[in-house]
Amino acid sequence: MSHTPDRFQKPYRPRHGADPAAAARESEGCLVAAVRMPVRIVMFVLVLPVRMVWDALAACGKALHRTVLRPCGRAIGGAFLWLGRTLVMPVVRGVGLALMWTGKALFVWPWVGLWRYVLAPVGRGIGTFLGWTGAGLAWLGRVLVVVPLSWTYAHVLTPIGHALAALVGGFGSGCGWLGRYLFVVPAVALYRYVLTPVGHAVVAVVRGTGAALAWLGRYLIVVPVVAVYRYVLTPVGHAVVAVVRGTGAALAWLGRYLIVVPVVAVYRYVLTPVGRVLAVVARETGAGLAFAWRAAGRVSRSVFGFLGRLLRAVFVTPFVWTWRHVVRPVCRPIAQAMRETARSVRAAFASVRASVRETRAEIRRALFGGSRTQEREQLPEGRRVP
Repeated sequence: MSHTPDRFQKPYRPRHGADPAAAARESEGCLVAAVRMPVRIVMFVLVLPVRMVWDALAACGKALHRTVLRPCGRAIGGAFLWLGRTLVMPVVRGVGLALMWTGKALFVWPWVGLWRYVLAPVGRGIGTFLGWTGAGLAWLGRVLVVVPLSWTYAHVLTPIGHALAALVGGFGSGCGWLGRYLFVVPAVALYRYVLTPVGHAVVAVVRGTGAALAWLGRYLIVVPVVAVYRYVLTPVGHAVVAVVRGTGAALAWLGRYLIVVPVVAVYRYVLTPVGRVLAVVARETGAGLAFAWRAAGRVSRSVFGFLGRLLRAVFVTPFVWTWRHVVRPVCRPIAQAMRETARSVRAAFASVRASVRETRAEIRRALFGGSRTQEREQLPEGRRVP
């Protein structure tokens, strides 16, 4: 049987579903195992009272909310809702209707009558009068102003304008001819036969002077400067660069073996082991705190579960039996009496609303006229006066 080399063997991979925490525990060292158990014991002793107090406060808060605050809130809300529906809303509705019809009778209807029977007819008459007056003024303006002005423009101003245009055109042609032969022709001759030759001569002189100055600058300034840079400054610069490079290499060697190597050794052989130990202690402290909190939670749930069952059997069950078989049968007649009182109050408010509707109908009939049958027909369904 041939032996397979190690390089062709597949690396070990844990099966799907394997516990990574178990694999991590198997790879831990003795330091972690020695630190974990004392830390968890100490954390459990310290955390257990805190967790029990926390669970007790949470249970008391939930019980207070479930048995006291929520029922009291529902009872108070129901009481306010009942009072609003049975007492406040009918009064507010009746007062609002009365104020609405009073406002209409005092403010809306007088202004509507004034607009319909006074201002609208007067405005129509004024508009008709102004229309006829405007038509007459337009006819007078056309006859007295527009027709005379049109005749004056066609038979007087137009011939005069044509004559002035012909006169101005002849005068402009004469002035153009004089300007051409008195100014343009002499100026062109001066430019062509005087200024152009003089300009060519000046350009030739300037070009010769510039060439001479360039030759002098090249051989008096540029050539000496290039020689100084090439044969003096370049060797001096190379020497300075060599000195700086040697000094930098020496300083780098000294810095590496006097600073970098000791710092790396301290980091590798002192700080890294101490950091690993501190990391293990911090990680195990956190894990122990979480484990202690979970274990204390289980203990506190067991204790408070037993106390809750005991308190339920001692207090809650007798109270529920007393409420169901004693208090509720006594409270039913009182609730029935309160409902009857609410029905009588609603009936009284209904009669008050009917009286308000009747009074409103009488006031409208006294102000605007009309029979009782017409008033009933004008009212919407559900609000007619009987």
